[in-house]
Amino acid sequence: MDTKELRPLAAGLLAGARRRTTRIAIEQEFLVADLATGAAVPIERVRRAVRFAHAAPYVGFEPGGQLELSLPCAADPAGALQAFTSDLQQHLSAAGIQLAAVPCDSRPEHEVPLQLTSPRYVAMHRHFDAIGPAGRRMMRRTASTQVCLDWWPGAAGAEQWRVLNLAGPFLAALFARSSGLGSRLATWLRADPARTGFDDRLLYGDPVTAYAEFAAGADVFVTGGPADHLTTLFPPVRPRGNYLEVRFLDAQEPANVGPVVTTFANLLYDDELRRRTLRHLEAELPHLADHWYAAAMGDPELTERARQLLPDLEPAA
Repeated sequence: MDTKELRPLAAGLLAGARRRTTRIAIEQEFLVADLATGAAVPIERVRRAVRFAHAAPYVGFEPGGQLELSLPCAADPAGALQAFTSDLQQHLSAAGIQLAAVPCDSRPEHEVPLQLTSPRYVAMHRHFDAIGPAGRRMMRRTASTQVCLDWWPGAAGAEQWRVLNLAGPFLAALFARSSGLGSRLATWLRADPARTGFDDRLLYGDPVTAYAEFAAGADVFVTGGPADHLTTLFPPVRPRGNYLEVRFLDAQEPANVGPVVTTFANLLYDDELRRRTLRHLEAELPHLADHWYAAAMGDPELTERARQLLPDLEPAA
């Protein structure tokens, strides 16, 4: 796909908001299993079980049947996540279904089928299969906690984009709950590096042009034109117009999401801390690809490096 064709659309994704608001929203993914057998659960059975739950309007599904709880912005996003999760668990337990906030599904591949079979997901699955086995594992057997943060206008917004991308591997390491070649992060980085991996071009030059070039480098597997193609890109930090979506975290236990929220809110919304952290991280730019790999492998030296570089951001024990 042509960079010039993609650039106007990329500009919309990287526009940022018009005001300095400080909202946070959480998207929490869970693995789902039959309480008695541990088997995969058909999505329709889960839908029926949660149809009267308070969380029902916010429930969606990932291709392998993972349940995604996409909550709106809240004054206490971590507290809201715990409350809605508890509500969901009550309804699901009564139906013999278990939720698990873990990053990787230990069940073998043949026991976790592709449940979302729209043309888009079938094409995506086929595309990833042409690259290797990580894509189908990513789609069907991983789960994440995603954090969405307001993206400010002007120079502060540029700092938010830059610091989040520079800090990404270090924060992934600090909050990691899986490691090694089978980890969630390693799976995502290998699924389709041109689409789901980190591209350091995003931190050089004009961000809009860089993102358009990143998009042009990803193979097209959808038929809806450039706008549709852009929705198939999943970099670790995803621009969403007026907010930034953090996609690199392993699924966290809802009870432990509070420190995650605090960490990202401080990093993006505290001017002094954000700028100080940027100064600490700029020298890491040439090494970010290595840092992402080390974070995925659970390298203890990378975690220690994260503590040195981000002393004000280390999550509470």
